Amino acid sequence: MTTPIAAPNSVLVRRASGAFALIDSLRRHGVEHIFGYPGGAILPIYDELYRAEAAGGISHILVRHEQGGAHAADGYARATGKVGVCFGTSGPGATNLVTGIATAQMDSIPMVVITGQVPSHAIGSDAFQETDIFGITLPLVKHSYVARTPEQIPRMVAEAFYIAQTGRPGPVLIDIPKDIGLAEFDYVPVEPGQVSLPGYKPTVRGNPRQVNPALRLLRQSERPLLYVGGGAITAGAHAEIRRLAEYFQIPVTTTLMGKGAFDEHHPLALGMLGMHGTAYANFAVSECDLLIAVGARFDDRVTGKLDEFASRAQVIHIDIDPAEVGKNRAPQVPIVGDVKHVLTTMLSRLEEENQLPPPNQTAAWRDRIDRWKRDYPLVVPTYPDELSPQEVIHELAIQAPHAYFTTDVGQHQMWSAQFLKNGPRQWVSSAGLGTMGFGMPAAMGVQVALPNETVICISGDASFQMNLQELGTLAQYNIPVKTVIVNNGWQGMVRQWQQAFHGERYSSSNMEVGMPNFEVLAQAYGIKGMVVRDRDQLTPTVAAMLAHDGPVLLDVRVRRNENCYPMVAPGKGNHQMIGLPEVHGTGSSTGLTPCVSCGHQNVSTSNFCSECGTKL
Repeated sequence: MTTPIAAPNSVLVRRASGAFALIDSLRRHGVEHIFGYPGGAILPIYDELYRAEAAGGISHILVRHEQGGAHAADGYARATGKVGVCFGTSGPGATNLVTGIATAQMDSIPMVVITGQVPSHAIGSDAFQETDIFGITLPLVKHSYVARTPEQIPRMVAEAFYIAQTGRPGPVLIDIPKDIGLAEFDYVPVEPGQVSLPGYKPTVRGNPRQVNPALRLLRQSERPLLYVGGGAITAGAHAEIRRLAEYFQIPVTTTLMGKGAFDEHHPLALGMLGMHGTAYANFAVSECDLLIAVGARFDDRVTGKLDEFASRAQVIHIDIDPAEVGKNRAPQVPIVGDVKHVLTTMLSRLEEENQLPPPNQTAAWRDRIDRWKRDYPLVVPTYPDELSPQEVIHELAIQAPHAYFTTDVGQHQMWSAQFLKNGPRQWVSSAGLGTMGFGMPAAMGVQVALPNETVICISGDASFQMNLQELGTLAQYNIPVKTVIVNNGWQGMVRQWQQAFHGERYSSSNMEVGMPNFEVLAQAYGIKGMVVRDRDQLTPTVAAMLAHDGPVLLDVRVRRNENCYPMVAPGKGNHQMIGLPEVHGTGSSTGLTPCVSCGHQNVSTSNFCSECGTKL
């Protein structure tokens, strides 16, 4: 129990423990759900959490592994934009969180991670279950704290939430020794908004003097392209991107993190670009004369061979993180700021000046892109006696067009990115770190945050086995996530690379031997298990899965050796894709034409060599 006492500043003060201060501070910052796993060093915090849960307003989801807790908090944050919170104890409990922390850091996801620690006097003595989680995670977090006194906890929590979601988001760690959680002190709450960090003030509005040069380039461009990343999702800049695209009639391509920032049903949409992006998006970025990068970081899986990425284009780069602007590509117009604010300023300037662009300025460019769309569409292959993985994704897109989708990592992830057309925050996938085992626990977090939405995890048979124990969490709380395993019996992307680049030497990538019966596995956890073995079963089984009131695990057996195309091979430019269909009359299955002068491989529908200008 805590006892209120008088305070000289007339603020209600309680005699309370550090653990109480932590839980009360989390509640004051709007935390409703915590994902975690208890252990010795964090037990004082869990004891206080027990009382808070009994009082209502905050709940704890007991995961089966700390990594699952971190991914669940991550999925919660991606789907809502709120800060996700997870708990872990000291030692192995804390180190089990590391992959989840790194996943959030790479994808700029706001999380607050609370770890228990051995008592203060034992730190540095190699005590039982002691690890220096502060030091271990130093390169993986946006900021971190170790509580030395209970009095520090309220402010640490307030600062952690501020830092996690301000500027470029990221995870923040708070490590609390056991004795600090137990110690009592005169607790004065710190409310949201009561902290100020003079040394940390991200630029939000951008430099207004950069707007005119950006608009000048836009007005001059005949082949512009909007390249939209995860920063647009974070900023909620979807409406502004659409207005800018429609104003100048600019085609739009997104990164894996940017999916949902622009409606992929829109005629200006090109889908995802990069290693497994659409052919027309990759051709467009290779041939554009102006690239407007919005909340994107020129990741290597997007750019391919960097010096050939948009090599003939001028660049406008808008990003809230100054470290990203110019890191991989020097822009002609750099603008540091929140992309929503910057785009709003640009649109306001356009409206003030009332200078409409020429009506047909990008018409020839859009016609060219439309020709690429006709020549190189994404195809759902069918085989007489086997289901293709693409058919499974396509069926889910048809039957659950408004669902929230999470994925694991590999071929199924890329097929999902190609064929699903999600709204903002409805696509949840580990992009930067590429974390297998992310999908199902992330889906748990999404479903807990949004209990009335349909949440589907698309996984592979290899990825799913990384965190399959979280079926127990789904069962305990009846979290109605629908998990679909695209089961080809391989580590699919590893097999594809071994086939393409390692002489078909399939070293340690075959998962068929020792594969569990997933239907029976689900039933062992008390969850509905289903299996699809042929095409006739697919549509009715997916419908039954979606209709079931509770979690479902669906095992879909697909063609074992299907490859994910298009594909930009390592070290190649984005226009040098493999796996494209042959276009009638070009004599090319790659969509490329070698220049007779310099040998450069050009997009087949281009009239001139993009390298030397020779007529093709």
